[in-house]
Amino acid sequence: MNPRKDLLDIQSLTDEEITFVLENAVPFKDLFRRSVKKVPTLKGRTMLTLFYEPSTRTRSSFEVAASRLSADVTHFDVESSSVVKGESVLDTVETLEAMRVDYIVVRHKQAGIPNLIAKNTAASVINAGDGWHAHPTQALLDGFTLREVFKDTRGARCLIVGDIQHSRVARSTSLLLRRLGMNMAYLAPGSLMPREVPQEVAQFGNWTDALEWKPDVVYLLRVQSERLEEPFFPSAAEYHKNYGLTDARVQILRERGIYLMHPGPVNRGVEITDKGMDYERSLINAQVENGIAVRMSVLYWLRPGA
Repeated sequence: MNPRKDLLDIQSLTDEEITFVLENAVPFKDLFRRSVKKVPTLKGRTMLTLFYEPSTRTRSSFEVAASRLSADVTHFDVESSSVVKGESVLDTVETLEAMRVDYIVVRHKQAGIPNLIAKNTAASVINAGDGWHAHPTQALLDGFTLREVFKDTRGARCLIVGDIQHSRVARSTSLLLRRLGMNMAYLAPGSLMPREVPQEVAQFGNWTDALEWKPDVVYLLRVQSERLEEPFFPSAAEYHKNYGLTDARVQILRERGIYLMHPGPVNRGVEITDKGMDYERSLINAQVENGIAVRMSVLYWLRPGA
């Protein structure tokens, strides 16, 4: 498989590239079980994380992935940089270009910023989330996780529940899973359902109808409160009652053997209860572990200047 320079979205990937990344994540995950968890694959290379939005899981996952490949890791602290003095993104990138970093992992509240950076640097740019647009490595790790569960994902059904309108995860993961042959459906209040939904994605407004669709996986989303300029539902309690995974709905999932996923961070008592977090068919911890393996695979595949 020919390397590419950047990973900016799922749309631009070929089926062969998706398969390559997912299959190569397998030996990287096997590496976790060894006593020596590092390989010299990227020794001498440097990865920089450039996060204009807060992140725990994604940033730390990339940092661990790079470290296990023996790359040097640097975090660009936006809050204490010249960005707070008005420095533009391109001025920041020009500074980073002078540092000769090999990989730049970018998260930004504005869609398209990773693409802009990629056009102005020889480094490989990885989109770690841009606005409502895309989060490709989250989608890839979700696909990897479900391939572990189902082996053959073709025909399996995944129901995404929650704030789909403002979710880059929903957009990227839904597309990736459809590329893997899965059937997709959305469950959300009308105010949080996108105006344009792909024709092949079923839409539901309540749990009763959604569960009659017989999903194999329920994928919960966090309400993107920081991106909401106005209230899209009466209250968190009302949202939980109508769209959250209540204790009663956890029991339905248990009875039907349905798997549970969530990209994190979790809002307990809003989209999920404490019992939901302890559900035995939850894949949430597997998503976290698999995120490291998939991001190792991505770093291994990309080539600066390619």
